[in-house]
Amino acid sequence: MTTKTKTLPAFYETMTFRKRMKNFFLTLILLLGSVLILSPVWWMIATSLKSPAEIMQFPPSFIPKDPQWSNYIEAWRSAAFTRWTMNTLFIAVCGVIGSVFVNSLVAYGFAKIKFKGRNFLFMLVLSTMLIPGFVLLVPQYVLFSKIGWINTYLPLIVPAFLGNAFFIFLLRQFMMTIPNELVEAAVMDGAGHLKIWWHVMLPLVKPALITVAIFSFNGAWNDLLGPLLYINDESKYTLQIGLQTFKGTVQTQWHYLMAMSVMVLLPVVILFFLFQKHFIEGSNIGTSMKG
Repeated sequence: MTTKTKTLPAFYETMTFRKRMKNFFLTLILLLGSVLILSPVWWMIATSLKSPAEIMQFPPSFIPKDPQWSNYIEAWRSAAFTRWTMNTLFIAVCGVIGSVFVNSLVAYGFAKIKFKGRNFLFMLVLSTMLIPGFVLLVPQYVLFSKIGWINTYLPLIVPAFLGNAFFIFLLRQFMMTIPNELVEAAVMDGAGHLKIWWHVMLPLVKPALITVAIFSFNGAWNDLLGPLLYINDESKYTLQIGLQTFKGTVQTQWHYLMAMSVMVLLPVVILFFLFQKHFIEGSNIGTSMKG
């Protein structure tokens, strides 16, 4: 008794081969892109573990011969980085609170409250994204100077409580995916819009809120121009200004500068990896627009 073996047509074999080659080249491109993007990060970490003599040697070494872990401790002790970290954390947390609550409240109004001129106002809000931020620097500085906010944290915190067009757009798109029946049921139960926003909307748009929080925290944590303009007192410096203390007019302490740069980068990286699932889901505007 003989058994017949089934052979796939040449067409299917060709398609399978093409698919495998496509996946291979796609993986190769992604790996090369990852190496290209991560190489500066690795160079920063390697430099932070080198001695000044090893940093200046040629050709440069990509792996420290004798890692100097003490660079991190010495860099931290060389200036008031504990104080500057607390200052930066205070500004970032206040910015996150303002961005999450104010933008979600405005987005709820545009998504679930019907009123005359809603679409026009929403387009007007989106149009503010076309204005470059540098155009507003001079009028904002003049305004904050007139009301006595220079050398305070108010110019760095208050704008977060005044809304952001991109955050409003992102949250509105998520809220549009939530069925209106939930809002109508809450209204029939006697809930007002503030109660619906707090108890119904915010829990349902949690991924988008986390995305806004991460964007806001990252913007405040890495902001250099704002503190450089408005802060004059050294005790009120942020980390980004503090990093400039290692840049001397004659010689730059590269090992300390890179060590502190790694430490400043860590909180943002940790925050992203802790909430990456919600961040990716919240950043997917295309999915949110399906509703």
